[in-house]
Amino acid sequence: MSGQTVAEFMAYWETEGQSYVRRGDYAWMAGLIPGQRVLEIGCGVGYSTAALLGRELAVLAIDALPECLAATGQRATGQGLTLLQADLADLNATQRDTIRIFQPDTVACWLMGAPAEITGATPSEAGQQAVAAYREKMHRLVAELAVDLPSVRYLHLVDRTAIPWQAKDIGRDTLVRYHNDKTLRDLPFVGERRHALYRKIEDGAAPLAQLRKSHPALKGVVPTLASLLAERKQ
Repeated sequence: MSGQTVAEFMAYWETEGQSYVRRGDYAWMAGLIPGQRVLEIGCGVGYSTAALLGRELAVLAIDALPECLAATGQRATGQGLTLLQADLADLNATQRDTIRIFQPDTVACWLMGAPAEITGATPSEAGQQAVAAYREKMHRLVAELAVDLPSVRYLHLVDRTAIPWQAKDIGRDTLVRYHNDKTLRDLPFVGERRHALYRKIEDGAAPLAQLRKSHPALKGVVPTLASLLAERKQ
């Protein structure tokens, strides 16, 4: 879990984000972004935003938490950055106008998350289901926002998961089918297999090691980043 309260959430991502930077994960994600103007949904503590600015992209970073925007403003400095506090589920007219005026060509939503007090996350199965439902809801809102922005051509989604690495090619089909059937259902965006990618992330988590020990069938399962770039239909 990434923290029950906002303070715990921030502390978790300060540490976790350093690992992503050290491994080059954020640079990898930023390297997959097409276009020059990026609407980043959920900037967290700013490591991802810094990676986008490192590619000399113009970035409008949105987050519902003022604490995240403050951290991002300190970490990801540059002339190409604009910050906007906004709740994706409750955007007002002024916020929507700010986004439209920015004219993003790509919307990026990476590692969607929030404090457990918002997502309902707990170590239980019910808590895991609550997180999955929250993520699905937010991804759909991101996609609907992209549809309403005529300038947007691409939608880039990245999240953490765990898969049997030897079956990653099959997993690409599963990833595309999931987002096309849920996130992008009946919307003018589509994901294709050639734009579905996986990247291994550090494999040292004690809970996963214990899970493998108790369930030998999961021996080949590894933590990964799952990336899908969807494109607006012509």
